[in-house]
Amino acid sequence: MSGVRRIVLLTLGWEELPKSVSVHGAPPGRRLREPVPGILLECDGGWLLLDTGFNTALIRDPALRRRFYPDPVYRPVLPGPGEPLEEALAGAGIELTDIHAVAVSHLHSDHAGGLKHFAGRVPVHVQRTELAYGLSGHPEPEGHSIYRVDFDDPRIDWRQAEGDVEIAPGVTAVLTAGHTPGHQSFVVDLEGGGGFVFAFDAADLTENIERELPVGSVIGVDHAKTVEPIRRLKHIAAERGYRLVPGHDPDVWPSLTAELRDYYT
Repeated sequence: MSGVRRIVLLTLGWEELPKSVSVHGAPPGRRLREPVPGILLECDGGWLLLDTGFNTALIRDPALRRRFYPDPVYRPVLPGPGEPLEEALAGAGIELTDIHAVAVSHLHSDHAGGLKHFAGRVPVHVQRTELAYGLSGHPEPEGHSIYRVDFDDPRIDWRQAEGDVEIAPGVTAVLTAGHTPGHQSFVVDLEGGGGFVFAFDAADLTENIERELPVGSVIGVDHAKTVEPIRRLKHIAAERGYRLVPGHDPDVWPSLTAELRDYYT
């Protein structure tokens, strides 16, 4: 059975924010500096990229930053002077042109902001309900940090799913709605056996998983409803013997990044 040959984790920035964004009911005033994730998967035909980080223009331009990030409680942090995705790829020895497909877990600004690099170039996988919400023309999505400017480009070759679907050999998108209307997580089967379940924002932190704590940021559902996707991902991981990886954990992400780097070196 064909599977993923190599995994490279990318840190495309950080976000400084209240812990309550990740864990519903977290103590007021508790703040975290969470990594912004990207994942490269070497599949048949080339590299598949999961998530794309921030749109740097919305952060670096003073007027745009005031427009899109007016609340000082949330602070986006870029890792360097250039484009985070390009810099991270260069650090991994991979060219942007080596990426043959992209999938986004959801359309929040820290996950879909780099789609500008792929418009007119490669297919982009998304859940149909997520894209419909983002392009609805209603002001609500922007209030939830889904910025149409990041992805409203007619050149993007959308591949829209309705529920669970295999998007590449060894890579299955799993619908885990709640954080956003069409959030998806990813199950990755490795070529030599074993694998990972990448929760992304269905579970930001290890405690979301281990203690089954609801996430703090939701759209259209009660916070308690986000425990169901967590339990589903835990079941998939346990059934297959895979590791379940939270999306923004400030301890797990750098540790696993180094572990995978050493494994494939």
